[in-house]
Amino acid sequence: MSLHDTGQEVAGETETGLDDLAQEVRKWCAVRDATGWAARMAAADPQARADLQREWFLRLAEQGYAYPHWPAAWGGGRSRAEQLVIARELIRGGAPRLDLHFVALYHAAATLIVAGTPEQRETHLPAIRTGRRWCQGFSEPEAGSDLASLRCRAVPAEGGYRVTGHKTWSTGAAHADMCLLLARTGGPGRAGISYFLLDLASPGVEVRPIRNASGQEEFCEIFCNDVFVPEESRVGAENEGWRIANATLSEERGLTMLERSEEMATGMQHLVRLVAGLAPGSREEGLRILGRYSERVEAFRLLVARVLDASVEGADVAAASILKLVYSELLQDISDAGLSLAGLDGHVDGTSWTGTWQSGHWFADYLGSWEWTIGGGANDVLRNVVGERVLGLPRGGTR
Repeated sequence: MSLHDTGQEVAGETETGLDDLAQEVRKWCAVRDATGWAARMAAADPQARADLQREWFLRLAEQGYAYPHWPAAWGGGRSRAEQLVIARELIRGGAPRLDLHFVALYHAAATLIVAGTPEQRETHLPAIRTGRRWCQGFSEPEAGSDLASLRCRAVPAEGGYRVTGHKTWSTGAAHADMCLLLARTGGPGRAGISYFLLDLASPGVEVRPIRNASGQEEFCEIFCNDVFVPEESRVGAENEGWRIANATLSEERGLTMLERSEEMATGMQHLVRLVAGLAPGSREEGLRILGRYSERVEAFRLLVARVLDASVEGADVAAASILKLVYSELLQDISDAGLSLAGLDGHVDGTSWTGTWQSGHWFADYLGSWEWTIGGGANDVLRNVVGERVLGLPRGGTR
């Protein structure tokens, strides 16, 4: 089973049908006051924002807009074109991004659908649909880019495992219910890692927020002190965690980029408005910058479509790593250009949470853009993945 099993080719799907869907989503956003929800979240304290986001998620889920990329059997089944329309219209309608539900909707769902047991799917997928949140427990203080050196250990115990270790940079863990956990069950390296579904309410688990450069506390540390994890919460066979993590992350990365490409295209309006407001002496350079990034954004959208088509046809899904590389660096370049063109006004904007990666609050956008070159696989690591698995280059250190 694959997260791509969503009925990509739909018999009788027409431009008229897609236009009708676009109008439906557009009307829904207007009736539900999507921009008002985003504004309320931006003004709220972290806990109130988390509560508002869960309520917004449930409204999206009720309408079928929260997980259209899931297989039909689990409430999705939308074609690629329909997913694109839904994403585009939600973004254009000002809907806030579901950052606290991101891991649940993509990483956890991909893991469960691709590698989970029927019992694990029946337990966790319906719970995600009703608002259960997940975080990721992969990185450690001494195992970030070199994840294969992780030290968190799961020791066999009666009925399961006892887990002890320290995870860091876990996005949204302070508001999460469950955690996708990698822990060592065997020897050193990739071959000794297993994949677990950790209930964060388990005795011995402690979550500590980390304040980032924008003043937010979206990242967290997770401490596990002799935490019991039942055997039925292990995904796949023992010591198969590395393979499962790579397969499921590759599955979801392309789908994530489908939404991000539309958000980026829509977000270009902020750069357009910025250039339009420049003084005549600066406008020519602003137009050159606008043209340059408009071309790169359109090229990125085409690349997303190409990689997703290849993944459906069975090609090496490691090619989806290219999308994350291109997106993260393009987002950073656009945010940097916007901040430079905005001048001092762009630096003194006090906004720290915007609800989108491209909001026109240039300093917040610029700080946020750096997350994408690190999280989800640092770009230098992904370049190695692309070199080895896509281009067929030898591993580092060999000739």
